[in-house]
Amino acid sequence: MVVTAVVTGLTVAGVGAGALAGTAPAAAPAGAGTALAVGDFDLTRPEVVATGLTVPWGMDFLPDGSALVALRNSGQVLRVRPGQSPEPVAQISGVAAGGEGGLLGLAVSPTYAQDGYVYVYLTSTSDNRIVRFRPTAPQTQQPILTGLARASIHNGGRIAFGPDGMLYAGVGDAGQTASAQDPQSRNGKILRMRPDGSAPPDNPFPGSLVYSLGHRNVQGLAWDAQGRLLATEFGQNSWDEVNLIVAGGNYGWPTVEGRGNDPRFRDPLLVWSTAQASPSGAAVAGNRLFVAALRGARLWNVPLTGTGVGTPVAELVGTYGRLRTVEYGPDGWLWVTTSNRDGRGSPAATDDRILRFPPRDTTPPTTTPPTT
Repeated sequence: MVVTAVVTGLTVAGVGAGALAGTAPAAAPAGAGTALAVGDFDLTRPEVVATGLTVPWGMDFLPDGSALVALRNSGQVLRVRPGQSPEPVAQISGVAAGGEGGLLGLAVSPTYAQDGYVYVYLTSTSDNRIVRFRPTAPQTQQPILTGLARASIHNGGRIAFGPDGMLYAGVGDAGQTASAQDPQSRNGKILRMRPDGSAPPDNPFPGSLVYSLGHRNVQGLAWDAQGRLLATEFGQNSWDEVNLIVAGGNYGWPTVEGRGNDPRFRDPLLVWSTAQASPSGAAVAGNRLFVAALRGARLWNVPLTGTGVGTPVAELVGTYGRLRTVEYGPDGWLWVTTSNRDGRGSPAATDDRILRFPPRDTTPPTTTPPTT
């Protein structure tokens, strides 16, 4: 099903055809052929990995291929593997769930084999913060960044390590729109930091964690094969966005929502109406960007081309309700979480669920979904 979205004429300078390609898994999944391009998933053959969860939010993968998943309301981190029941890994202390806040993003250290760290973004009673812990000693939790303004809405929360080894965080404006344009505020921004929370010397504003500004509520971060950062952003009443993020870029909020054609600000790669999207998680696989939509209750499949983006295709429309997170797994499958128990959905008896979808040329899964 193709649903109209507004795609801008932005050209990505110096990008050849197909250059916005995702990174393939290190090894081809068992049974996978080579006839189809990476990113061509069979969305008609879901495997249910877990059921009965309440608002699975952040997700990332351990070196063994198992997934770690953060549950927003309970503050739990679970280890999830196909065909097995979820296993509790950690209880994050200080989580104050309420509104859109709670235990949000999760990122596994790219050097996990050496340092063993897992990072989470959480809402406490006083702030939003990023904490790291080791699953081998989950009770020891070290804050690396504190003092981000919190609210019942617009907490941001997505964290991810970039190909440069730095940790990026989407931080919402916490309902204070002026913060997005205030360079001294870390709200309404995408932040970039070293794994210990300090500012890298090559950040665009010396001594600051701010990487880009003028954001309302970023909840999706994904990189292409050449290291370009794509971010999804919730609009207010009219336009949700996918932006190509550059160091020091200003994306216009609250002066501009959507495409403003204002030389002071960078226009989005594409926009959707808020009813079609409310975009949260994002993942790149092959030459496609996948975006999990909450209010839109669909998975957007966005072709990435040498000149920006092609026409988005709406997948899974209404099939699983609100979708929060999408990740391209090291198994070569596309993992998706529902968000129907977040207070704004109509949960099915088995919600919330974690699903994964195979590459189109694999044999059907044979594992029996566990009951959580």
